Amino acid sequence: MSRRAPLPLLIFHWLFAAFMLAPLVIVIFVSFTDKGYISMPFDGASFRWYAAILRDDSFMSAFYRSVSLGIAAATIATLLAVPAGMAIAWHRFPGREAMLGLLLSPLMVPHVVLGIAILRLLSLLDSPGSAWGLTAAHTVVVLPYVLRLVVAAATGFDRTIAQAAEALGASPWTVFRRVELPLIIPGVAGGWLLAFINSFDELTMSIFVASAGTETLPVKMYNHIANTIDPLLASVSTILILLTLILMLVLDRFYGLDRVLAGKTS
Repeated sequence: MSRRAPLPLLIFHWLFAAFMLAPLVIVIFVSFTDKGYISMPFDGASFRWYAAILRDDSFMSAFYRSVSLGIAAATIATLLAVPAGMAIAWHRFPGREAMLGLLLSPLMVPHVVLGIAILRLLSLLDSPGSAWGLTAAHTVVVLPYVLRLVVAAATGFDRTIAQAAEALGASPWTVFRRVELPLIIPGVAGGWLLAFINSFDELTMSIFVASAGTETLPVKMYNHIANTIDPLLASVSTILILLTLILMLVLDRFYGLDRVLAGKTS
């Protein structure tokens, strides 16, 4: 028999939710203003600044570049994190803790330091501002997000299922493809999603690594707001909020956000 939460606790939860959502709601309202400056559209709403996005080829190019970069970095990070996470979760070998610490180290290093270090490395390789260098840098940054969820999903995996498949004559590849991967796929999907979001949203490190030809959307927005303040960025932010919401709803429909973000296998 369920018990209702106390009224003060419910009030606190609603106030906390309102506090978290208020900035997003304000940004959405501002994006519909018909003025040339940031204001609430109480005396007139317009899609003026959404049309301005379509007319600005630099914003559209930066958006498509961020999407493709996020997909590439998240996919490469997932391909690296799945075997690494399975090995760390299921086996004990010399240097296991050191490997785990190394792969998770980008979470502890400030992105300013990472940006300077990667810029220096790319300069030594004579490839500063290159697309492959930016992809590699984003892969390094987002790899820990995938690895943590893969390790969590693999740790909760019942190894006797795989052993039973092996006992019945299944090859290692068949066991991985038909047994292990389907059972840890929520952790893999959640890791890929977090990696994509963090790659798409990465600014600090990208400022150092990106060039004029590889400018991502966050860098473009940062450079835009450094020179002028207008509701255009509010419109861009509103579109990103909507796309994120759609992505979350789709993921929740097929896998369930509680399973994906927690890396649960069941």
